[in-house]
Amino acid sequence: MVATPIGNLADITARALAAFSVADVICAEDTRVTGHLLSAYGISAKLVSLREHNERAMAEQVIRWLSEDKIVVQVSDAGTPAVSDPGARLAEAVHRAGRRVCPIPGPSAVVAALSASGLSTTSFLFHGFLPPKSGERRRVLAGWRDAPFCVACYEAPHRLLDTLEDIVAELGPERPLMLARELTKTFETIRHLPAGAMRDWVTSDSNQQRGEIVLIIDAAPPLDEPEALDEQTLHTLAVLAAELPTKQAATLAAQITGANRKVLYDRALAMKNADKD
Repeated sequence: MVATPIGNLADITARALAAFSVADVICAEDTRVTGHLLSAYGISAKLVSLREHNERAMAEQVIRWLSEDKIVVQVSDAGTPAVSDPGARLAEAVHRAGRRVCPIPGPSAVVAALSASGLSTTSFLFHGFLPPKSGERRRVLAGWRDAPFCVACYEAPHRLLDTLEDIVAELGPERPLMLARELTKTFETIRHLPAGAMRDWVTSDSNQQRGEIVLIIDAAPPLDEPEALDEQTLHTLAVLAAELPTKQAATLAAQITGANRKVLYDRALAMKNADKD
């Protein structure tokens, strides 16, 4: 499994070139794209097409080649195979057949974008491509509303504006975003803006709606620490919660003590749940 450049051909690794040089067969998502890469480095090799729609069938052929002690290389059009690209089904089939799968690492658009984001990547989620339909896309985005980690995803240029609209709707216009477009290529663009401003900028500049796009959604801002409740407030709440519905008890306790009603309501719920246990 060999990673290939995501735009700049100079990003090819020495190990990738060595693998191409000894390969008996190179399986490529698009043989024309890979042929251009090989030609740039003076390498000739047997190229066969392995795409999403024929991956399962081609896996059987690859296993036959491996049983004949042939060296088979899998590449996608750009980046690392099996990362939002064909390759995962092939690797699974080869593993099941008891054959070795060897990764040769290299370029990856999501890792490149994260490295330039300036965001903390101690914990992040890579989602791949967002759903193409707005309803499902909004459902996914809503799940990240309070996420304490950043989220990296790919997006097609013709859906970018719709996706930004959905991000604004679900995560708010102030949620920080990074757009990384055409990484390593001539028109590479990296821009940090709040979601609303990002939508407006992309709307005003149609050039930003072209090419390969990585979006990084920053983590949600940390939630405020819950208000601390003193012993007298807790006693008042406990007395009221023992006799009244939770909502009413919290409201009355807030009026009596001046504490936050939502905090009191959550604490009263916890009290009643503890009593059930």
